[in-house]
This record gives sequence, C-alpha cells and structure tokens, in this order.
Amino acid sequence: MSLEVTGVIKKFLPLEGGETKGGKEWQSQSYIIANNDGYEGAEQLFCFDVFGKEKIEQLNSFNKIGDNVKVSFNIRTNEWKEKYYTSLASWRIEKVEGGSVEPVKEAKDDLPF
Repeated sequence: MSLEVTGVIKKFLPLEGGETKGGKEWQSQSYIIANNDGYEGAEQLFCFDVFGKEKIEQLNSFNKIGDNVKVSFNIRTNEWKEKYYTSLASWRIEKVEGGSVEPVKEAKDDLPF
C-alpha cells in the first residue's frame, strides 16, 4: 500500500545509525512534515523515515526546511521483544510549486459534543 501527504518540511531530526546483527552498518534520517488537513484545518505533523546513506544524501541535498513537498510513503510495523513499532517510510519526495499549503488556522471551540 502506498500513501501520499502534501505539506511543508518543518525539521530534520539527527542522523541515526548502527550495526545489524550481521555486522552491516545502517543509517536512518527522520524528518517532519506539517499540513493543515486536521480537524477544522488544524496543523497535523508527520514523521517520515529514510533509510540508507544514498537516500539520506539525496534527501538533504534536494530538500530544505520550508519547502512545500508531496511525500509518497509506506507504513511499516516491526516487532521487537514483543513490542510493536510503526514508521512512515518515505520512498519519494516531490517539490510542490506554488505553495499549495495554507497557513495554520485557529481551531474553533464549537465541538459537536
């Protein structure tokens, strides 16, 4: 299953890395996207992951904080020691020209309940 989200790059998190059980090195980069698709236009945040040195270099060289982008991603869940961890693994980032992301709107206090 492939999904898409459009928004603004808000932040790049610190690079993470380590070594697999087989002795192979790995790297991961997370970044935050914000859009206004929440309840009554409230800001929503998404934390995406990119794995692999080459993909991380592409992410950082072509994308900057404040860029309007469309992110294609897959949802992944891994189990470790009977705990489950879900991540949003991005596999494509495209620039969105013309700034289609609107500023954050104030939420109203007229909840239906």
